[in-house]
Amino acid sequence: MRRWIPFLKNHPKVAVVRLQGAIGASGRGSLSDRSVANLLEKAFKGKPDAVALEINSPGGSPVQSALIGARIRRLADEHEVPVYAFVEDVAASGGYWLASAADEIIADSCSILGSIGVISAGFGAHVFLQRQGIERRVHTAGKSKSMLDPFKPENEEDVERLNRLLGQLHEQFIAQVRDRRGEKLTDNPDLFTGEVWIGQSAVDEGLADGVGHLVPTMKDRFGDKVQFRRLEQKKPLLPRLGIQAMQGAITEVEERALFARFGL
Repeated sequence: MRRWIPFLKNHPKVAVVRLQGAIGASGRGSLSDRSVANLLEKAFKGKPDAVALEINSPGGSPVQSALIGARIRRLADEHEVPVYAFVEDVAASGGYWLASAADEIIADSCSILGSIGVISAGFGAHVFLQRQGIERRVHTAGKSKSMLDPFKPENEEDVERLNRLLGQLHEQFIAQVRDRRGEKLTDNPDLFTGEVWIGQSAVDEGLADGVGHLVPTMKDRFGDKVQFRRLEQKKPLLPRLGIQAMQGAITEVEERALFARFGL
């Protein structure tokens, strides 16, 4: 009823969106543009005083990171609403890309931030196949169609091609961070090497704007009577019912592996 009484002032409102987990296009619990689109659209509806992002992500797909980050900026500019990113355990690699879409980044004193780089990991099983007497047969039209086949010996041409692709993605990542953080960044030569920083050291390097937590920071900005509206991804129904359990388990293992890179 408060909003319908003209002489009573409405309390400030902050929409809180939780972005938790690895970033990928699988859609099975991971963060993707498709999975968070509805949450972000709802967050900016009604023009809240601010949108706060709770980020806890070790990264993942560069494309999905870019799409989510672009959506955040597009909505923020269209609705003229400031965005604050609050980092929990980690905002690294693609997770930091998401954080950089905010107008300000606030981290815990123990948060891990950075890892501004690109990684590609795989395995090689050609020796195992040889020992088992198994012959790998691959037929392609186009000499570059089969690249880094894990069942064939690695060759220099494939590695050079992969390094070229990784370098292009890295440049896109660097451009995003420079565009969003601008003069806040230091001239530390390690800034874009994949190195990570913790809490205050991330602030000192310009990767974050301060150390703090969501509720006290928002109360400091908007007053003690600020109201929070929380939005969070729901787990897919089928995995919750035990269907496609194996796929869910694989996704969980992959996510744990990404977090483990940062000792989490």
